[in-house]
Amino acid sequence: MKNILSNLNKAFDSRVRVGIMSILLKSNWVDFTTLKNTLQVTDGNLSSHLSSLEKQNMIKLKKQFIENKPKTSYKISRNGLRKFNEHLNALEKLINR
Repeated sequence: MKNILSNLNKAFDSRVRVGIMSILLKSNWVDFTTLKNTLQVTDGNLSSHLSSLEKQNMIKLKKQFIENKPKTSYKISRNGLRKFNEHLNALEKLINR
């Protein structure tokens, strides 16, 4: 059991981070507003979690201007995909033990 728990990634301890990664897993680029509305969190809360995931190289961000308005979009990185899949596999093993 201890071995299974050691495979869980602390980066995904938060339900918001699991939500972010789950959305990005099934999408190409997702903008900040879509993430915020889908997860029903505040700007500050989402921004904090996105910053943490970006610092850990779990996600990539793209900033652009559309009709003179800033738009930031996010995508899961290769590292993030690998780490999140490892985390999901560890959860599955824990459930099916």
